[in-house]
Amino acid sequence: MNRTLEYILQRVQKPARYTGGEYNEVVKERQTVTTRFALCFPDTYEIGMSNLGCRILYGVMNQRPDVWCERCFAPWGDMEEELRQAGLQLYALESGDPIADFDIIGFSLGYEMAYSNVLNMLDLAGLPLHSEDRIELTPLVVAGGTCCYNPEPLAPFIDLFVLGEGEEVTLEYIDLYQQAVEEGWSKREFLLEAAKIKGIYVPSLYEPVYRPDGTLEEIKVSEGAPQTVTKRIVQNMDQAYFPVKTIIPSTEIVHDRVMLELFRGCIRGCRFCQAGYVYRPVRSRSPELLAQYGKAACEDSGYQEMTLSSLSSTDYPCLMQLCDELLDYCAPRDIGLSLPSLRADTFSMGLMERLQRVRKGGLTFAPEAGTQRLRDAINKNLREEDLLQSVRTAFSGGWNGVKLYFMLGLPTETDEDVLGIADLARKVYFAWRECTPNRARGVRITVSTSWFVPKPHTAFQWEPQIPMEEYQRRVDLLRDALKRDKSITYNWHDPHTSYLEAIFSRGDRRLASVLEYAWQNGAKMDAWNEYFDYQRWMDALEACGLSGDFYACRERRPDEVFPWARLSVGVSTEFLWREREQCYNSQTTPDCRTRCSGCGANQLLTGGGRCG
Repeated sequence: MNRTLEYILQRVQKPARYTGGEYNEVVKERQTVTTRFALCFPDTYEIGMSNLGCRILYGVMNQRPDVWCERCFAPWGDMEEELRQAGLQLYALESGDPIADFDIIGFSLGYEMAYSNVLNMLDLAGLPLHSEDRIELTPLVVAGGTCCYNPEPLAPFIDLFVLGEGEEVTLEYIDLYQQAVEEGWSKREFLLEAAKIKGIYVPSLYEPVYRPDGTLEEIKVSEGAPQTVTKRIVQNMDQAYFPVKTIIPSTEIVHDRVMLELFRGCIRGCRFCQAGYVYRPVRSRSPELLAQYGKAACEDSGYQEMTLSSLSSTDYPCLMQLCDELLDYCAPRDIGLSLPSLRADTFSMGLMERLQRVRKGGLTFAPEAGTQRLRDAINKNLREEDLLQSVRTAFSGGWNGVKLYFMLGLPTETDEDVLGIADLARKVYFAWRECTPNRARGVRITVSTSWFVPKPHTAFQWEPQIPMEEYQRRVDLLRDALKRDKSITYNWHDPHTSYLEAIFSRGDRRLASVLEYAWQNGAKMDAWNEYFDYQRWMDALEACGLSGDFYACRERRPDEVFPWARLSVGVSTEFLWREREQCYNSQTTPDCRTRCSGCGANQLLTGGGRCG
């Protein structure tokens, strides 16, 4: 380790974030590899190391003898200051080499409030921020993740974006990059060829044209680039890579456990949920393979907790079979088994008995809305009685705490819907009284609300976000309705970050100047209260002559050209508009296993496969 770095690490919080050397990290000889890839996560080590997608890509790339993938995370403020004062560049954990010396620098983008960290990490690496200023092919700067379904606010800074799942397409563009280096291609020549790979979006090949009112007139396509970039998916989950041997962090992280990914996609079709649309179609892993992976991962890591993760884990068709097989392994070893994404209408006594064989964790349900009318409008497909029966089952089985998640500001929401949240929470409380004769332990009911953010590629992509003042009024209305209930705790999300999230989630390429201005004036780590400065972002919007409300609070016309108009997730715009109309009629759409809704995602499956 660099002596200067050794000295620095004695002066910062949590130095283990920056040392590497963890069990199962991959170290290769530099001279034996052709391509070095810096996998960058624009947040802290604790957050990035909890990301299953990053663990998968790390393993996929390092399986290849000619590729060495290393990790890099955004340094906390104290470490950043020390690096800048010492004149050290941002480095990768495995080798300690500056990431600017790597062939490819790849960012994982899962949250809009991490955008300022992308710029900060490029600057810490000593690289120009803008793609056009990085003239040479190396280092190539790429990005992938959920935020890339509208990459426009970051477009000037990134050479290419990966749309969809990265296991296969990452290796494909690495192959192309190796060919380009060997044959001496220019960066432009490489990007033109990369754009021909399905799932690759090269922003420099697309030019937005704006009308006088600020809306988009069209997005011009360069010759040779595809008119539409369609996301990539893994066709067969049983053949997809799973990180059985994964890095064991040397400091505590957010999700420090074995994570078993049951399936991708979601059958439900909640109209507000971007993940539910963009991860379609549903593709499952076999229970036999999952059990094998789970046991092997616990044996290798020594973890004492395993979680079964997916967008809605209780929708996995073989869940009981899988739980039984895993519990036969977990129970004698005191390994906890948890399901973090429970649906109230699929929580049963049989499932509850399985979950509490080892240890009882907390229970979390997300009704999302307080009345049946609004749950139907957002296509939650959850009845009040389903929720109450589930909490009765849990309380009868010994649980004495439940968390309930809702959103405020959903399309068509009224004060009656807001107050319905309080009514539903009280019904949960009375269900506890009904099912718990011995009430000495009490009950903990937590109600949490977030501010609805309209997202691209959803049925609500046309909707406005309600004004911040109106959101706060609804928070106050609900808080007043709940303040008499001592057994119910109410938490609500800070509106300022949700407003910025709405701006950037549906924003266009002009927001890149806002992002750069805010970063130049100190923006970084905006997902953290310690660093987030709302006024800084308002100043940046004003300085760039843009309005936040134009992006966040404006209803879109049916025929409006979206910034993401050249990108396809496989779900048709006609289907999304039809779902929006269903919302205003409070009509539901059945889940994908009950009846195919014809969204179009099945066409992404080769061989005529069917979602679910």
